[in-house]
Parts: sequence; C-alpha cells; structure tokens
Amino acid sequence: MSDRFFLDTNLLVYAVDPSDPAKQAIALEWITTAHQTGHGLLSYQVVQEWFNVVLRKAAVPLSPDEATSIYRALIEPLWRIQSSRELLDTALDLHRKDSFSWWDSLIVSAAIHGGCRELLSEDLQAGREISGVRIHNPFR
Repeated sequence: MSDRFFLDTNLLVYAVDPSDPAKQAIALEWITTAHQTGHGLLSYQVVQEWFNVVLRKAAVPLSPDEATSIYRALIEPLWRIQSSRELLDTALDLHRKDSFSWWDSLIVSAAIHGGCRELLSEDLQAGREISGVRIHNPFR
C-alpha cells in the first residue's frame, strides 16, 4: 500500500490564510509532512485553483511576487500530477458513475493516478473510498 497522499486546494489556501489559525496550523502540518516524507503530491488543477484564490478571491489577496515566492517554496515541489488523457478518462468515469462534480472528479482522478492512499480535502465525502483512495477531512 502506498504512503502517498493528495492535497486538495483548500489545504494550500488555509496554509497562507491566517484568518483561521487552527486550520492554518493543520494545513501547515500536512504540507510539512508532504515535504519531509516526499509522500504528498498535488496536481496541475490544484496549482491553478490555488493561484486563482490567493490572487483574486482571498479576503486579502497576495501580490504576484508573494504568490510566486510561496508557490516556488511550498507548492511547486509537490506538483507531480499533470493533465493527461488517462486522467480525463478516469474523471469522466467518476463523474458519470459516482455523481461527483466535474472539478471533484478531476481531483479524485489525480489522486488515483498519483497512486495515493488518501485524498485530503475538506470539500469531499470524508470516509468514502474510491478505487483504493480514501477521502479524509483533516479539519474534522
């Protein structure tokens, strides 16, 4: 069984958002574990979503220079899943058969294709297992 785990966008957003110190601490702990063990990973979609949130949607948006610095140090080393036809095919199957939204289907598909045992997300159905990937809400 793989020790790999997939980090959804919300963990990365909480890591840079001081408005909820408890969630920020949990997110930073998981990101630190991801870096120290080499077992944490994320996808192209997560990188895009993170930039969209921190540059545009955050209560206090980051400057492009701040976002770039954080990206290079914390996020880029964990980015290991690229878009592919296989990832999209799996996402289409998940969307059709498991009633996930399209965006959630892409996240679950990326975790599957990354060989992850866990998908860390606040937004998905905690405890559910799909194709060997268990969804875990680290903030519960």
